[in-house]
Amino acid sequence: MKFLFFSGQAHLALDPSSSRASGGAELQVALLAEELVARGHHVTLVVSDKSQEDRALLRGIRVRVAQNFHCGTLWRTFLAIPAVMAILAEEKPQFVAIYGWTAWLYLFAKWRKFFSYSLLFICALDSEIERTVVYTNRWREWLFQRGMYLCDHRFAITEHQQKLFHQRGMSCSLTRLLLQKNDASSFLKKEGDKQKKTIDLLWVARCHWIKQPLLFLELAERFPKARCQMICSHQDQKLWERLQSELPKVRNIEFLGAAPYQHIQTYFNHAKIFVNTSLEEGVPNTFIHAGLGHCALVSLCVDPDGMFSRFGVGGCAQNKKEYFFQLIDQLLREEHRLLLAQEEAARFIRTWHQNEENVNSFLQGLEGLIKLN
Repeated sequence: MKFLFFSGQAHLALDPSSSRASGGAELQVALLAEELVARGHHVTLVVSDKSQEDRALLRGIRVRVAQNFHCGTLWRTFLAIPAVMAILAEEKPQFVAIYGWTAWLYLFAKWRKFFSYSLLFICALDSEIERTVVYTNRWREWLFQRGMYLCDHRFAITEHQQKLFHQRGMSCSLTRLLLQKNDASSFLKKEGDKQKKTIDLLWVARCHWIKQPLLFLELAERFPKARCQMICSHQDQKLWERLQSELPKVRNIEFLGAAPYQHIQTYFNHAKIFVNTSLEEGVPNTFIHAGLGHCALVSLCVDPDGMFSRFGVGGCAQNKKEYFFQLIDQLLREEHRLLLAQEEAARFIRTWHQNEENVNSFLQGLEGLIKLN
């Protein structure tokens, strides 16, 4: 089968020489593309123009460069349309897949009149279905929502998203997040081994208001003896400036900028507890990294499919800040509780995130469409 993934920066997760970080959705696109190529399928990745080579082959995946469609401006979108359509005409995919919300979904739905493909949408955030995602303007919201209805098939990454799709009268299949093969292999080797943990509390995310990076500074101040590490990539300029002004006041934080995906797992391997302060996410890739690194998890709000009650990985505070601090305090003070949470984090990976099963689920969702192609 021939797949085309439309994702602005997914190539960054495929390129070992890249020093830039990729986002969670882009990472999952890259991992799914790799798995499909390994099974003998043809995969093309359409990415935004950042002066990279067109038609490059990265890990067996053909990378096509369109205009700078990823920047989000209306003018750039119009400029990119001819380039994207030209790639569709040349590559002739059977399936076009888009991960996460974008107004481009509507255009791809309409272009099926001219190009013979089935359109797939993979949901990243619950709010994309609940219509609570923060849109830059209303016309983008309308285009995306209409495009989501027009898709030939949709995929949820949690059972909760699956229910949300069904409540809105849309069919979908469930496929969970994938692991990078190197990380999965090292995880299996480390099973049962006690790793040397040199960091007590780890925070990894973008500098964005929804991630609440300043809350981690408050957390570090509450636990002055804890060895804290913060990996934060620049995004929101005003928040970034405030973060940089506050950081010197907190002496127990080691601050790092963006870390390329190829190196990020190492930080989780050396951390005792990973803390998530986000107000909303779908399924954080950082939860996967924590499980792979046998690292306990404490979340302020995010609890995909009730994982904190299904696995004893640490705890979710249900947006109660003081309870959030209490959960962390318990894990830092009680070693037996911490070790159990780290073991449960590994069990969470074994149970939900086996690539073979999740890629099978993805392909099974296409069975009804294959006959049409």
